[in-house]
Amino acid sequence: MTERKFVAACVQMRSGKTVSANVDTVVRLAREAKDGGAAYVQTPEMTNVLVRSRDELFDVILPEEVDPALAAFQELARALGIWLHLGSLAIRLEGERAANRAFVIDPDGDVTARYDKIHMFDVDLPNGESWRESQTYRPGEQAVVAELPWGGLGLTICYDVRFPTLHRALAEHGAEVIASPAAFTKQTGEAHWNILLRARAIETGSFVVAAAQGGKHEDGRETFGHSLIVDPWGRVLAEGGEAPGVVLAEIDLDKSPDIRRKIPSLENGRRFGVAPAQSTPTVLRDVASS
Repeated sequence: MTERKFVAACVQMRSGKTVSANVDTVVRLAREAKDGGAAYVQTPEMTNVLVRSRDELFDVILPEEVDPALAAFQELARALGIWLHLGSLAIRLEGERAANRAFVIDPDGDVTARYDKIHMFDVDLPNGESWRESQTYRPGEQAVVAELPWGGLGLTICYDVRFPTLHRALAEHGAEVIASPAAFTKQTGEAHWNILLRARAIETGSFVVAAAQGGKHEDGRETFGHSLIVDPWGRVLAEGGEAPGVVLAEIDLDKSPDIRRKIPSLENGRRFGVAPAQSTPTVLRDVASS
């Protein structure tokens, strides 16, 4: 019988502009996670570089096949004998575009799954921050469930957490763990990070593992941190703070089908239509004035 329990780790980072320094941080913290018993280690969104300037970004990112950071991470997974999930790397594409791409690497150092972030964070925040991911990154078009030795891993990245239909689709296609690596802004993270991740876990009856960027970054942005591991009942198993570090929790995948039997929302879902709103509102007569 396949073992269904394993220790998962979130590597919380504060990625800067220098790729080699960010790689060194992952190496150090992944070793710490391995020493803590982790068999699956997840890093945040934008593991390799976090920089606001488009020009600075394209000065340092490379196509996947020649990316030295990816090669270093493959060697790290092999050396430690772990499943290493890179929450995402910025990868150069043709035509001055980039991919916000996740990689799942097995203990032999082979890439077994890739996922390009589907939902682009194009928003103007009340505090004056403005983000236009779609100007730099090409959105993905394919949801991905990666196969781990213990069960299916649904891949998402950051802003994807606000789209429940993606998470439901992943669960319906075999995911019992959903990964949500992120670089959530401090403002939106304080308001929504915890509740969104717990909601996605509850809705799908899945574990959620979310490695985060946290703190004041070299390019001036602030991210929320608080890497989180949540069980299918919505209970927080482990949570980080703001500083870089490692968050660990045991995952028992037998809990997922058990909770899905108790609350079979995946089975009970139905397709439905939406009636158009009335074009002319009903006007109620003022009886007192008649």
